[in-house]
Amino acid sequence: MKDRPPSLLIGERDPFMRRALEKALKPHYTLTFADNGIQVLNLARTSRPKAIILEVLLPVQDGFQVCKRLKEDPQTRQIPVLFFTLLQASDRAFQAGADEFLLKPIRENLLLKTIQFLLTKSSAEQDDFNVSE
Repeated sequence: MKDRPPSLLIGERDPFMRRALEKALKPHYTLTFADNGIQVLNLARTSRPKAIILEVLLPVQDGFQVCKRLKEDPQTRQIPVLFFTLLQASDRAFQAGADEFLLKPIRENLLLKTIQFLLTKSSAEQDDFNVSE
């Protein structure tokens, strides 16, 4: 039986960028897309993705608000969050709790390396957490 690829939750409102992300990431990951911030929060709690990719400019709740709420929630705080946006807003992203920040446009190799880094780091932190219990 083949292992299922890690799951990513992507908060992205732009249909063109959603297609570009799907093309780049689908060969490596199981993808779930959300159109707005509330949808990201709900899906993060129910589907427990291995990582979350957020655009700052999400409707209903922006990416900063979503990230802050994810990191405050005991159910979702361990999920790594990558901001992938057009806005020069890395300081605000990290203040909200982001684990990594990349600027658009998509650079596929950098995006894949960053996601892999987050998943590896998260897995190691989970192992450390489990050992210390």
